Amino acid sequence: MSAAYDSHAVIQLAASSTTEHRPLIITLFAVFVAATLAITVWAGRQTKSASDFYAGGRQFTAFQNGLAVSGDYMSAASFLGIAGAIALFGYDGFLYSIGFLVAWLVALLLVAEPLRNSGRYTMGDVLAYRMRQRPVRTAAGTSTIVVSIFYLLAQMAGAGVLVSLLLGITSDAGKVLIVALVGVLMILYVTIGGMKGTTWVQMVKAVLLIAGALLMTFLVLWKFDFNVSDLLGTAAEKSGHGAAFLEPGLKYGSTDVSKLDFISLGLALVLGTAGLPHILIRFYTVPTAKAARKSVNWAIGIIGSFYLMTIALGFGAAALIGPDEIKAKNPAGNAAAPQLAEYLGGVGTTWGAILLAVISAVAFATILAVVAGLTLASSSSFAHDIYANVIRKGTATEKEEMRAAKWATVAIGIVSIALGALARDLNVAGLVALAFAVAASANLPTILYSLFWKRFTTQGALWSIYGGLASSVLLVLFSPVVSGKVTSMFPDADFAWFPLENPGLISIPLGFLLGWVGSVLSKEEPDKGKYAELEVKSLTGTCAH
Repeated sequence: MSAAYDSHAVIQLAASSTTEHRPLIITLFAVFVAATLAITVWAGRQTKSASDFYAGGRQFTAFQNGLAVSGDYMSAASFLGIAGAIALFGYDGFLYSIGFLVAWLVALLLVAEPLRNSGRYTMGDVLAYRMRQRPVRTAAGTSTIVVSIFYLLAQMAGAGVLVSLLLGITSDAGKVLIVALVGVLMILYVTIGGMKGTTWVQMVKAVLLIAGALLMTFLVLWKFDFNVSDLLGTAAEKSGHGAAFLEPGLKYGSTDVSKLDFISLGLALVLGTAGLPHILIRFYTVPTAKAARKSVNWAIGIIGSFYLMTIALGFGAAALIGPDEIKAKNPAGNAAAPQLAEYLGGVGTTWGAILLAVISAVAFATILAVVAGLTLASSSSFAHDIYANVIRKGTATEKEEMRAAKWATVAIGIVSIALGALARDLNVAGLVALAFAVAASANLPTILYSLFWKRFTTQGALWSIYGGLASSVLLVLFSPVVSGKVTSMFPDADFAWFPLENPGLISIPLGFLLGWVGSVLSKEEPDKGKYAELEVKSLTGTCAH
C-alpha cells in the first residue's frame, strides 16, 4: 500500500509557498497542542483506577466511542494517501476506501460484541481465558507491541516530516528534534490522560478531520456546480487515461503479480482491521455489549461518510490540479490533498495559505491521535498481560500495574522516537503494511479460534501468533517494499525475492493453518467447560467485566 502510506511527502508544497505565513501555521499548531494537552490534563484528574486508565472507566456512550473509534481508525494515510491514490489511479485508488470500510463489517460481525463480553482490558484476556495464561499472554503481548511499534514508527516518521516541512526545518538535527517532540507529546497524552484523555483527543480529531474533508468536498463540488458527472468526466479527461481512469485495472490488473498483490492487500486491510490492537481495546470503553455494537455502527457511518468524501478529494485533485503536477510534488501522490487545499483557497494567496495550514493542522492532529491510541494499546498489553500476569503471576496491585503501564509508555515512546528519527527519510509503506499483515496473520486467527472453536489449544494459539508474526515479518523484509524499487525503503539494494508488496495472501492463511495444525497435534486436552463459559460470556455478556 505504498501509494497510501508514504507519509514522507506529506506537504512538500508548503515548504516554498507558505514561508511568509509560517507564524499563522505555528499558531494553529500551538493552539491545537495546547487544547489537546488541556483535555488530557482534565481527563488525567479523573483517572484513578486501572479501569479508568485502560478502559476510560467504561463510561463512554456508544456515539462517543464510535467517534473515538473513527478518530483512531482514520489516520493521516486515509486522509492524505487515499486522496493521492484516487488522483493518480482513479477507480483503483478508490478501492482503498472500499477496503477500509468493508473491514468494519468484519469487526462488527465477528469481533466487537464477543470481545467486549469476554475480555477486560486487552486481547490477551480473551486468549488466556481457556488457555495456559503465561505463554499465551506473552505471545499476545509480543504481537500487540510489534504491531503497535511498526504502526507507531510510520506515524512518527510522517509527523516529523510534516512538521519540519511546514516550519521550514531542513537540518537533520531539526528533524530529529521534531520527531522527539512528537514522541514527548505522545508520552504525555498516555501517561497523564490514559484511555480517557486519549479518547477525548481522538473525538476532537475525528470532528476536525470530518470538518476539513467536508469543507474541501463542498469547495470541490462548488467548482463543478455540484455536478458529480462533470467532476468525474473532467478528472478522466485531465488524467491522460480517458475512460480507463474510471474503470478497474489502471493500477491493479496489468500483470498477474499486480492482481495477486491487490488480493493480498485487500485481505490484509479487511482482516487486519479486526485484529489491530488499538482498535480492539476501544470496545472495552463502553458499559455494555449493546453499546459496543452501537459504537461500531456509529463508526461505520462516520467512516463511511468520510470515505465517500475521498471521491471528491481524489477526483477533485485529478480534475483541478492534474496527475503530472501532483507527481511532480511527490510520485506517490501524498501531497494531493494539501495541493488541492491550496488550490481551492487560491495558490499564493492568504486564503490559500490559511486553508493549507488548517488542513496541515488536521493532518497533524490525525497523527497525534493515532499515535496516542497505539501507545496506549502496547503499554496496556505489556502492563496487564506481561508484567501483571506473567512476571508477577497475578499478584500485582492496580497501582503497580498502572505504574508499569506508564513506564512502558515511556520506554515505547523512547524506542519510537529513536526508530522514527532513523526512519525520517525512509518510505514508511512497509511499516504500516507490516502492521496490518501481522494483525491479520497473528491476532485475528487466535481471536476467532478462541471464541468459536472448542478444540483450540494453547499450542495452537502459540503456533498461530508466532507463526503469523514471523512469516509476515520475513516476507515484508524480502519484498519490493524494503528493497529493489525506487520507492523502497532501501532503493540502492535489492534482496527482494518475494514479489508481492503485502504478505497477506501467504501469511494470513498460514496463521489460520498453524492455529489448526498446532491444536490438532497438541497433546493438551481442551477445557470444554471453559469453552462453554466463554461461549456464554461472549454471546450474552453474562458476567462480563
